[in-house]
Amino acid sequence: MFPRGFASDNNSGVHPAILKAIEEVNNGHTIAYGDDPVTQKAIDRFKQIFGVDIEVFFVFIGSAANVLGLKALTQPHNAIICAETAHINVDECGAPERFTGCKLLSIATTNGKLTVNGIKKHMHGFGFQHHSQPKVISISQVSELGTVYSVDEIRTLADYAHAHGMYLHMDGARLANAAVSLGIGFRAFTRDAGVDVLSFGGTKNGMMYGEAIVFFNQQLAHDFMYTRKQGLQLASKMRYISAQFLAYLQDGQWDSTAKHANTMAQLLAKKVSVIQGVTITQPVQANAVFAIIPREIIPKLQEMYFFYVWDEDRSEVRWMTSWDTSTDDIEKFFALLSELMAGR
Repeated sequence: MFPRGFASDNNSGVHPAILKAIEEVNNGHTIAYGDDPVTQKAIDRFKQIFGVDIEVFFVFIGSAANVLGLKALTQPHNAIICAETAHINVDECGAPERFTGCKLLSIATTNGKLTVNGIKKHMHGFGFQHHSQPKVISISQVSELGTVYSVDEIRTLADYAHAHGMYLHMDGARLANAAVSLGIGFRAFTRDAGVDVLSFGGTKNGMMYGEAIVFFNQQLAHDFMYTRKQGLQLASKMRYISAQFLAYLQDGQWDSTAKHANTMAQLLAKKVSVIQGVTITQPVQANAVFAIIPREIIPKLQEMYFFYVWDEDRSEVRWMTSWDTSTDDIEKFFALLSELMAGR
């Protein structure tokens, strides 16, 4: 058994309901490349959530969902505006630039969220052939700093983008955690708020693998099936991704797992915040806790519970909770952190 830590919700296991769904489609033969009935049922489920006039494409991983979705919105002479901390800017190894040809224009933020005021500095050079032309605003929901955009914040960005002939893209790797935090359904803060293309993630919330690219404007998905194929993301045995999404979106499965992860983050923050010398640096709105702790205790704490150092200069760390994090995990982590702090 691998010990549960607080490094990433990617490190967690697969929910039993997801494993069962995979097992149930592992019998007999069916048509490959997404022409199977399971994939059609999964697409229909997405249409029940977001509306019948959408297009849905399943891919293997979140980076591919982001990159291919952005590619559908842009030409190589365009620019994509994002937060400095955005996954597409920090953790995708330059893939957005390589596969879209676009320039990423990053914006420093204190909380991981973009604002119109922050974006304005990049809104120039339209029609000037020497400048990359801004075409997409890309936001992460939940942000990489664990914060959640409100519906009004998203709608403001969408309206601003559309007023300038641009699109709003949402990286929804932790979309379920955001929905739980906001207390509303997926559609209310995506399509209805003006998002054009959504990367819909499930891997961080109990799925084994698989992401969905959702186009709320069907015209934007024109020829996208070829883009997915060229992007090496057309799964031959697509039913194994589709079956996971069916289980994930059935009977509130996504809600219960995300709600648990968020609750565990709140508990963790509440526990550690009483320890003198521990400073919580961001609002705990989803399943991430950011904190500054003494530099010298980090290696000792990591020996038992692995996690990432977010900002070495500030000695800021990130603790992520998952669908399978237990109260016992948190109590033991709190006890060890308290012991190490007391022994300084």
